[in-house]
Amino acid sequence: MKQFEIPTFYRSEFIGPIKNFRKQSDPRKKDFTPTVVDFGPVKIVLARHFGFCYGVENAIEIAYRAIEENPNKKIYMLSQMIHNPVVNRDLQDRGLSFILDTEGNQLTEWEEVSSEDIVIIPAFGTTLETESFLESKGIETKEYNTTCPFVEKVWKMAGKLGSGDYSIIIHGKFNHEETKATFSHSLNESPSVVIKNIDEAKQLGEIIEGIRPTEDFYDLFEGRYSKGFDPSKDLGKVGVINQTTMLASDTHEIAEYFKEVMIDKHGEENIKSHFADTRDTLCYATNDNQTSTLALLEHDADLAVIVGGYNSSNTSHIVDLCASKFDSYFINGPGELIDPETIEHFDYHAKSKQISKGYLPEKDQFTVVVTSGASCPDSVVEAVIERLVSFFPNSKSKAQALIEAGIRE
Repeated sequence: MKQFEIPTFYRSEFIGPIKNFRKQSDPRKKDFTPTVVDFGPVKIVLARHFGFCYGVENAIEIAYRAIEENPNKKIYMLSQMIHNPVVNRDLQDRGLSFILDTEGNQLTEWEEVSSEDIVIIPAFGTTLETESFLESKGIETKEYNTTCPFVEKVWKMAGKLGSGDYSIIIHGKFNHEETKATFSHSLNESPSVVIKNIDEAKQLGEIIEGIRPTEDFYDLFEGRYSKGFDPSKDLGKVGVINQTTMLASDTHEIAEYFKEVMIDKHGEENIKSHFADTRDTLCYATNDNQTSTLALLEHDADLAVIVGGYNSSNTSHIVDLCASKFDSYFINGPGELIDPETIEHFDYHAKSKQISKGYLPEKDQFTVVVTSGASCPDSVVEAVIERLVSFFPNSKSKAQALIEAGIRE
């Protein structure tokens, strides 16, 4: 796999050796068990896979190259390149500006952006409408387009489904930048609708099977279907694609559900004429991170700390998985570990920050599960671990802990 040039301050002298050791001992990525590093009072259980994925490293390399190669030009990003405040803040400190925020609110007026400026498309991609608008302004976007190749793979699948006359069901969060971009590409290929979970899949399935009247479609999925979508005609052949950061298990469950609906309605012998197999669009990094998180759940621990941007979809799913077993805390970085008694963390579902007391157990040794989202630098994860360990002055050093874990000699 390609090695990307990313700033060294995003890498970690502690996390790096752990990842390299696991990669060398398990090159085929068959072993998802976590790495345990014992600091004495604090034992860290670190997920097998976490942190920057291929798409994120690709985007970071391109964005920093754009800044380096254009010192005298204004450089804009359509929206946050990735959902991590550390990375986005550093880009802004280097002079890059955002045109939109993650909700689509205008931060830089389009009148300020000219054909002489650089506009970078973020890792989530963008809509065909936005691409056309930029082209009308004479703005070239291909050289510094950071769209994740795995997102583009989903778009290619949408084209394949469209060529086969399948309507497209998109599993995603409709207001997420990636889903907006995928919906734009998808509806250009075939009738399309966005659903967010298995409950909505079942509502759509009831329409397909005639349990619900077709008119319900327009209320249930208002604003989330392509123009002219006719549920009485456009749900006879379907395929499922997804926002790449959704839970892979959820997308699989949804796809299997629609397959069963089509078998019930049309018979198993006719399934290929009514349901398309699209399993190969699932992002490898999302799968690896989520499988690694499930492996964490097989361990005993006193709490879990998940590091990432608060608006990161893939990180939120990791938090949900961890919370099914552990007291789990979603943080941006080490500054939110205020002291051994107090932690500031984010409730993703309530969309609010909280202060919790007594998050660390009162015992001689305790165990903390640690992982992060795909857009979080390893250096931030290391800083979080350092902060936790620093609360206990008699802890082993990072070097000693790595030696005892068999990672270093």
